Amino acid sequence: MASDPPRGALFRTIEPNQQSRVTNAELLFDLVFVFAVTQVSHFLLSRFTAMGAVETALLFLAVWWVWVFTAWITNWLNPELTPVRILLFLLMLAGLVLSTSIPQAFEARGLWFAAAYAAMQVGRTGFFVLAAPSSQQAVRRNGIRILAWLSTSAVFWILGGIVEGDRRLWLWGVALAIEYASPLARFWTPGYGASSIEDWYVEGSHMAERCAGFILIALGESIVVTGATFAELSWIPTTITAFVSAFAASIAMWWIYFHRGAEAGSKLISKAADSGRLARSAYTYLHMPIVAGIILSAVADDLVLAHPDGHSDPKTVACAIGGPLLFLVGTILFKHNIRGFLQLSHGVGIVALGALAFFAGGLSPLVLSVLTTALLVVVAVWESLSLGSKAAG
Repeated sequence: MASDPPRGALFRTIEPNQQSRVTNAELLFDLVFVFAVTQVSHFLLSRFTAMGAVETALLFLAVWWVWVFTAWITNWLNPELTPVRILLFLLMLAGLVLSTSIPQAFEARGLWFAAAYAAMQVGRTGFFVLAAPSSQQAVRRNGIRILAWLSTSAVFWILGGIVEGDRRLWLWGVALAIEYASPLARFWTPGYGASSIEDWYVEGSHMAERCAGFILIALGESIVVTGATFAELSWIPTTITAFVSAFAASIAMWWIYFHRGAEAGSKLISKAADSGRLARSAYTYLHMPIVAGIILSAVADDLVLAHPDGHSDPKTVACAIGGPLLFLVGTILFKHNIRGFLQLSHGVGIVALGALAFFAGGLSPLVLSVLTTALLVVVAVWESLSLGSKAAG
């Protein structure tokens, strides 16, 4: 994490101009989060109220944060080594407990969810501190700073798991606020102070590939949910059209993120002198709305497939508009972070979705789905043509 790569027996060996690859152990770990993302979307479908939306947001933020912190740790530690692999396998087990607890996280299994989450955050960071050799004092100090913040938030997670009702929501909200504020505060800790952004090092291509992999997880979950729902319905023109629209939207989202943005981000962070800053802003924070938008769009697809006709109710409008809107807001900010300018196509798409929201309630869910998909396709084509012409010029 210093300007030079952290070194130690369990750390990755990174040489100049060398890129670290994502290991099979990391990919296996990610499979748990396919399940977690599915659980989050089903949680929202099962309790689509204002309070349910708040609870879903909290669960999603927790799932994303525990995953992205693991991505940071495996950017430094070497998953090809047996102790690190065992760590990942134990994190997978805790992740399965966390994922299976999601449907009743605010009911009977709150303590299970909280304990699994806290164990992952604190246990993984404690392992990192122990793995840091005594000769790497800057690395160890940063690990201790992170461990202090996560240990503090863990108290609120466990207390929230013990109590019930609104108190659980408030305590878990405090825990998340502590964790999400910690990188912005550069993990300031009494006696250790704050880390400097220049002191943090990441292998850029690895971080970019890891986050791109999570985008694929979310898109894959969206396609699986859509396919599973469609398989149980009568294959009539309205459901077939809704299915095709949902599939086309997933492809458009893939195109918007991967065709230009993902590669540009990977190249920039790989060469950046301040790779830690980019990893924090572009990948740790700005990928959240991208993933949330994909998940919310998957919920919209499920609602549209189930009831394609009639007028769109508020929850269908919220998901059908909110999903693509969150996705485009996330991608325009991500690409601004790596390119230095706001993508016009994305901005127009955001404005068009906002305008569509004013009369979406008068449209059928199917028509609304087709229109939002068409907007995503237009954004994808527009960006490809505009960047292609710049490259040609």
